[in-house]
Amino acid sequence: MATTSAAPLTFDLTLPLIEKIATCRAALGLASTSEVVRLAISRFNFDRYHPNHETHRQISVRLDSELRQMLKRQSRAKKASIGELLRVAVDDLSVATEKKAGAKSKKPQAKAKPAAKKARRK
Repeated sequence: MATTSAAPLTFDLTLPLIEKIATCRAALGLASTSEVVRLAISRFNFDRYHPNHETHRQISVRLDSELRQMLKRQSRAKKASIGELLRVAVDDLSVATEKKAGAKSKKPQAKAKPAAKKARRK
C-alpha cells in the first residue's frame, strides 16, 4: 500500500492489541504498524459491528478531604482517572456484597416442625 502524507492519528491501545499488530505485521510481511492498521480497516465489515453502548449517568458524591486526597494520590500512582478508580471500587463492593448475600441465602434453614397429626374419631 502507498504511504500517505496525512497527519498521523494517535490511539491509546492495550499492550495485547499492540502485540497482535506486531504478530500480524510479521505474518503478513508488512513494513509498518500503519500498514497493518490500514489493512485491518479496509477489510473490516463495519456493517456487522454493533458497539456496546452502556447508558451512563452522572452522579455527585460528598467525600471528606482525607478520602479525596487519597483518591488523588492513587489516581496519580496508578495513572488512572478518579472516575475509573471510583467505578472499580464500587464494582468490587458490589461483587463482595452479592457474594455475602448469596452466602446468607445458602445457609441451611431450620427445618419446620412437622404438623401434629390430628387424631380422627369416628
